[in-house]
Amino acid sequence: MDYRPGNFRHLPEVVKNLLIINGLFFLATITLDGMGFDMYRFFGLHQFQSIEFMPHQLITHLFMHGNFTHLFFNMFALWMFGKVLENVWGGKKFLVYYMITGLGAAAIHLGVSQYEIMSLQAQISSNDLNTILNEGSNILAGGQNYTNPSMGKLNLLIHTPTVGASGAVFGVLLAFGMLFPNALLYIYLAIPIKAKYFVILYGLLELYAGISNNPADNVAHFAHLGGMIFGFLLIKYWRKNSNTFY
Repeated sequence: MDYRPGNFRHLPEVVKNLLIINGLFFLATITLDGMGFDMYRFFGLHQFQSIEFMPHQLITHLFMHGNFTHLFFNMFALWMFGKVLENVWGGKKFLVYYMITGLGAAAIHLGVSQYEIMSLQAQISSNDLNTILNEGSNILAGGQNYTNPSMGKLNLLIHTPTVGASGAVFGVLLAFGMLFPNALLYIYLAIPIKAKYFVILYGLLELYAGISNNPADNVAHFAHLGGMIFGFLLIKYWRKNSNTFY
């Protein structure tokens, strides 16, 4: 099977509507920012300790993106692989898969972040922690942070929102690799690689990047891995509990 991107016509309904919703959220983010309304504060996913955390963010963060490049590559992958999966599974099953992998990615990301938060909390006083919880969000909003390294890192972890459909998109990529392992993908539209090797390579790169924990890296690598893990488990569950996988 030789798989190359097609055109944007004849998109299945769920993928089409996901593309539209993500695009509308991005346009709203740009438009409302000029009016003084911070979409990231209300719809990005914050840690539980943050005064900005609200339960709906577990869903809404999947439709928010940091910039146009972030949006473009996520939506390109959703269009390229998601339309194939929806045509195979049907809209309802694809949407269930997309949302579960997105929420699973968020759960893994929050779990890893909470581990880091607890480790940093042990390095500062309770007064410093209360200062971060009560004032840290406003300090970051003003383009500043604490000079104390532990306080600064903890403040970023607690009050920096996570946004993007990447976790769900990585789940979609994993599913494509499992359903069509020998399909040829073309990196940069030129270099052929089988889907199963592409997925494995990408997963290993994300694991390495996540473990490296580069301070200058603001990508939620464990969220990407979380989407792949939950996707793998869900597909295995479906296969085990159905005479015909589709």
